[in-house]
Amino acid sequence: MAGSPDHLFNLRNNFYLGSYQAAINNSDLPNLSPDDAVERDCLVYRSYIALGSYQLVINEIDSSAATPLQAVKLLALYLSNPHDKESTISSLKEWLADPAIGNNHILRLIAGIIFTHEEDYNEALKHTNAGGTMELHALNVQIFIKMHRSDYAERQLRVMQQIDEDHTLTQLANAWLNLAVGGSKIQEAYLIFQDFSEKYPMTGLILNGKAVCCMHMGNFDEAETLLLEALNKDAKDPETLANLVVCSLHLGKSSSRYLSQLKLTHPEHILVKRASSAEDSFERAVQSVA
Repeated sequence: MAGSPDHLFNLRNNFYLGSYQAAINNSDLPNLSPDDAVERDCLVYRSYIALGSYQLVINEIDSSAATPLQAVKLLALYLSNPHDKESTISSLKEWLADPAIGNNHILRLIAGIIFTHEEDYNEALKHTNAGGTMELHALNVQIFIKMHRSDYAERQLRVMQQIDEDHTLTQLANAWLNLAVGGSKIQEAYLIFQDFSEKYPMTGLILNGKAVCCMHMGNFDEAETLLLEALNKDAKDPETLANLVVCSLHLGKSSSRYLSQLKLTHPEHILVKRASSAEDSFERAVQSVA
């Protein structure tokens, strides 16, 4: 409704920018409509998921909860048990096929997130491509970037800019696309993250964004400073650790400690998989020569 106050604006913003604990701490909002209350709960539980508190979410959302909350619980189940994700994915597919709930935008969003994790981008797009919310559009931008289709990502970004050019997700999507395109666009991405860091409390997401821009521009010392600040905020954040591995290699420093931490805390991370497949190739090469 035009003109009605957006009670969830600050909560959403905290979540989008990675201030997950702040989102949780400031979620006790009065006078919410039933729909807003469900959206609030979804954001709070997704913040807990982002902090790794999967079991809390699984325990607190029971079978009587609304469809969007059930979808968030599925995400927690999927992430908490990577060895039994098949049952979670089959539940997800069942719900998506149910005409009564299949079009729920949070369910479609969670489907998009899970299938993107699976690197099944075509399946993800089946559920996200119709859009309908800023989060779905932003996820589409991410998926198209992962598919190396920055032309499609740009179309999605234009849709977001037409809806709300100043929206946090529009700005973030713009920065992601600028990073993917590279070249002179890197500076523009840096300025977006810089603007966030001046407006909002500094988060790991903002620090990593600035650091990646710095690395693209060859400023590895500044990138390292930003990444170490991010590491102080969350010593287990996979993106911080992965970026520190890359940054350290460029600075001629040892990256083994960061890679070991990443292997321990996030064994499924793409950098860990790439490193171990490189190690395997090296071992095979050594054996073939020996």
